Order: sequence, then structure tokens, then C-alpha cells
Amino acid sequence: MGLRVTNEYASSALADIAHAEPLERRYEPRSDELRNLYREDGQAKRRMDARPGLWIAVAIYLMFSATDLLLIPDVALYTITARFVVGVTALVTLEAQLRRGVATEWIDVTCAAAIIFGYVGWLFPAVLGADKESVSYYMVFGTIFMMSANLFFTFKFSLSIVTSSIILVILYIVNYFVPSTLTYKMVFGTFYISCFTFTSYVNWKLNEERYNVFLNALEAKIQHKEATERGQALLNLSRTDPLTGLENRRAIDEKLRDYWSDWQKHGSAFVAILIDVDFFKRFNDYYGHQEGDRCLILVANALAEMIKQHNGSIGRYGGEEFIVLARMEKREQVAGLAEAIRSTVENLALPHQQRRDGTSVVTVSVGAAFTRAQTGAKLEKIIHEADRALYLAKAGGRNCTWLFDPNDPQSSDESENIAALLKIAISQDLVSVVYQPIQNVASGRVEAVEALMRLKMLDGTSVPPSLFIPVAERTGAVLELGRWAIRTVCTELLADDHVRVVSVNVSPIQLKTPGFAASVATILSETGVAGNRLALEITEGLEMEMHSDILRCISDLKLLGVRVWLDDFGTGFAGLSWLRLIDFDTVKIDRSFLHDCGTPRGKAMLQDIIALVRNRGHKILVEGVETDEQLALIREFDIDKIQGFHVGRPAPAASFRTKPATYKRTLSIVKSA
Repeated sequence: MGLRVTNEYASSALADIAHAEPLERRYEPRSDELRNLYREDGQAKRRMDARPGLWIAVAIYLMFSATDLLLIPDVALYTITARFVVGVTALVTLEAQLRRGVATEWIDVTCAAAIIFGYVGWLFPAVLGADKESVSYYMVFGTIFMMSANLFFTFKFSLSIVTSSIILVILYIVNYFVPSTLTYKMVFGTFYISCFTFTSYVNWKLNEERYNVFLNALEAKIQHKEATERGQALLNLSRTDPLTGLENRRAIDEKLRDYWSDWQKHGSAFVAILIDVDFFKRFNDYYGHQEGDRCLILVANALAEMIKQHNGSIGRYGGEEFIVLARMEKREQVAGLAEAIRSTVENLALPHQQRRDGTSVVTVSVGAAFTRAQTGAKLEKIIHEADRALYLAKAGGRNCTWLFDPNDPQSSDESENIAALLKIAISQDLVSVVYQPIQNVASGRVEAVEALMRLKMLDGTSVPPSLFIPVAERTGAVLELGRWAIRTVCTELLADDHVRVVSVNVSPIQLKTPGFAASVATILSETGVAGNRLALEITEGLEMEMHSDILRCISDLKLLGVRVWLDDFGTGFAGLSWLRLIDFDTVKIDRSFLHDCGTPRGKAMLQDIIALVRNRGHKILVEGVETDEQLALIREFDIDKIQGFHVGRPAPAASFRTKPATYKRTLSIVKSA
């Protein structure tokens, strides 16, 4: 039976005692806690060993009947009878005690009594034998009983000493009355006392060793338990959102993979639901971050309680975005759960006075997608479909639910449909460009704008860039769209000096295509725009070291005077290599680092990134500036340029067609739009 470590004893203080006690002097009293726990553990072991131990001892005891017949035949009948009476009585008594569950101490006493009575039951008839010489030699086997008490059974030291002492006293009494020479009595007595001393000492050492083993085992188990608990606590911390207490994105992604694996292997259908708090930024800006956090906590608690009824899982997926996973087979079930989520939040009646849609309480938009035969083999597909449904729910007026339907053109993002749309996008004027201002922090002037491509369907429905850009790259349509975008920004804003610099995002497909730099040179020449007024943004995630033709293309572009910016720095894995390989004009730090500055750790991380980029000699642009507090932090860090809703939202070219001297006024116009 292994050592049990309960909560009562599993403490670091007890572990310290267990670690220190073997070093203490042997005569010092032991800890009460340890003594009680050792006794409990020892009782279990002694109880387990008692039955086989006594059965073996009785069997050996009865086997000595043969030597009785050989050495003391005249009294053998009496000794053998005594052996069987004592042996059978001891075994019957022990079995009865075990069945009744008596205390371990009484079982030990039974075994000790069996040893004593076994010795007496054999010795007294034996000394009555006629052959005194044989009896005198035969008596030496009495030490076996002494060794049994001290070495064979795992008695407590005190019981072993008492048992072997009784045997020793009986031996001396018998030795005194049995006729023999003085030499025999002295030799025999010395032999017995020597056996008593040595076996008792060995017994004491064994008990000490058992105690030390117990201490080591206890310490190891306590440390293992504490390490396991600490590890579990750290694991829970790493999987839990600190604000809401829900599972964080890491944990929910793991659970999503489990759901997906079960569906792939066993056909266990499930639903993925994305939930976004409507107009949360306005809520946060008006009521403050503390109330914003409180709002998220209340929404999270309400949803978590409701989801329990459906045996689902809920986690925080982003700032004000939540995700729900649940096993469901039918579309009607999914629709019912989505509506239950929406109504649960609405029924909280949390005031939201900054809405401009006629609603005055906090609500959520809900997008759902569930597994079906057409979902495909990639896990990301179902999340992508739920995200598309959420987008349509928000576009549909918010405070509503939307269930992804692959047969609905508004929901579907099948590659064939997007690809066909991209082929006619330019000719049918389905593609356009909007511009987001980039402000110089020191002067407060808009020094540049970023061009953002927009695509709409034939019926005017917008297609998110996250949908059409990957398809454009996969089909090669991005090449024509990219050239069109560069030409458009040159003609709309740069040719007439409406803005100083326009940045355009470029795809790795474009940079790897032979002649891309030459096509840019042609556009600049035809529109009369200087190369240094065009900036091309390259996303960090692109592995440039693997493509020498990309590096060559960038080198050719810089010869034209075109500025090369590094976009979303810090989100990929190639950023440091890029800074080493390319002399970027500007490095754009991803918005996530600024938004994490609410914690000291997040602020320190942003400072470290800024220091790294600044030490390389690059200008710095921070994305995602949305509040006055974030702008103040930017000023504190002495950043060159910023971009975000606080500066201005994406707007058509007409919003920027002003004289160069009125750039600062343009900023205020854009912000108020």
C-alpha cells in the first residue's frame, strides 16, 4: 500500500520537517504530525504483511516436527501436538481478526503471542526428554523465535523488544533448571544474549531505515503534489482570460481542434458561434475603461451561465469578441442557440447611451457556422464561415443573428465566385480605393495616407479584403489589381500634389513576379510622380530570405526612389531578419502592441520594440491609435508617425484633395466625418 498524502499533510511546512528530521539527533522527539502519519502508513504495511508472514512462520514451525522425531523421539508426540495446537490457533485467530477489521496493533500482538507460545509449547515438552544432551543442543534453535520477533515480522521496535525479551527470560529460566555443566550454561547463555543484542540492534536499525524511507517518500510525494498543483495553476492561468475568467483564445483553439477531430473521425457535428459586442468602442470611450471591463465581465458571466445548459464551451476570442462551441446536429438548434445568446445579452439591460441606432442598451451581433459535408478538411474554414456570418449580422444592423448558408450568395465566399468577380472588378468599377491618413506626431500634420482596396459585388454588397485578397493572390488577379491600385493612387492624389506620400500594400506574388519594378517605373513615368512619393508596404510574415528575387525587386524599387515600409512589425517571425537585410524607410508597429499597453508588461514590450527599431535607424509608425490616452503614450515614446481612427478613418480620395497648406485642416475634417 503506497503512502497517502492528504490535504491535511500536504503542506510545505510538513515537507520541510520531513526533509530536516533525518538530520536531527535520534533521541529528539519526532514531529507529532509525522509520527501519526508514519504510524498510519506503518500500520497499513504491517497489516498487509501479517497474513503471509504468519502462515510462512507456522509452516516452518510445523516442519520442525521432523527434527523432534529425530532428536527427542520420546517426547516428540507432545512437542508435535503442541506445535499444531499453537500454529492452528494462531492462524484461526489471525484470520478472524482480519475479517473483523480489528486494529493493526492487535494483529501484531497476535503474531507476537504466536511466537512466544510457539516457543513455550515446544520447549517445555522438549526439556522433559530423556536424552539431555540432545535436548541441550536442540535448545539452540530457540534463537529462531528471537530472530522471528526482531527480523521476520515488521513489528514496532517496542513490541519486538518485549517479545524477544520474554523468549530470552524463558530460556534463562529453563537453562537454570535443566541439568548441565556450568560451562554449557555460560556458553549457551552468552550465545542467547548475543543473539538478543544483535537482532535487537538490527531491528532498531531497520525501523530507523523504514522511517527514513518514509520521510524521503513523504517529501517526494509532497513536492510532486506541490509541483503538480503549481503546474496546473500555471496551465490554468495560461488558458484563462484574466478579465472575464473565461477560456482564452489559446484554450478555445485547443478545444476547437478537439471538436474538429471528433467531427472528422466520428462525425460528431458541432457549431462555432462568434459574438461581438455592438458599438463597444463608443461604450468604452464614453463610460471609461473600467465600465468597459465591467460590461465585458457581465456579458461573459451571463453567456457562460447560459451556455452550460447546452453543454457547450465559451471563450474570449478578442477584445470584445467571444466564441461558443457546442455539439449540435440540426440547423434549427443552431439558430435557437444563436438567438438565446443575443437575447441573453439584451436582457441584461446594460445602458449604452452612445448608440445611434435607436437602441439604448448593450447588445451583441452573432454569427454562427456548423459542420456539414461541404465544410472541407481545414479547421479554419468553419471559423472563417462564422466570421463571415458575424460580418453580415453587423452589416444587417447589429443586435441580430446570422447563420452561415453556403447557398446564400451573400454568405458564400466560394473561390469560384470571388475569382469570377475579380476578373471583371476593374472593368465594371467594382474595385475602389479609400485612404487612411498618417499623421506626423510632432507637427500634427497629415504627411501621408495608406491606400486600402475595397471590392463590392454586382449588387453593391461589400466583400471584405480578408476574403478577396487571398483569392486574388491564389488566382494571380492580384497582379492586375496591384498595378491598377498604384496607378489609381498616382492619378487620384499624387499627380496633383494632394498629399505628399501614399503607401500601397503589395503582395509577395507581385514582388516575385519578373518586371514588377519595371511596371512601377512605367506608372510613375506616365503619371509624372516622383518615386519618393510612393511607398510600398511589405508584411512581415513574408519570408524574404527564401526569395532572392524578392530582395532583387526591392533593390530595384529603391533605385527608383520608391520608399519601402515594413508593415505589421512584431506579428510574424521574420522581422529581425528583415531589418538586417533591408534598409526600410519606415517600420509600422502592429496595433496589438499599442492596445496591450494597458498592462506594465505590454507597455514594456512596446518600449522594447521601439528601441530595437530606433537603434536600427528606421522611422517608426504605430498603427491602431484610437484614443487620447494612446496618443499621449505615443508622445511619451517620441514616435514619428501614427495611424488609426483617432487620426482619421479610411475615406475616399475627395476628402484629401486639398492644398498642401491645409493638411492639418484636412485631418480635422476627416476625424469629424
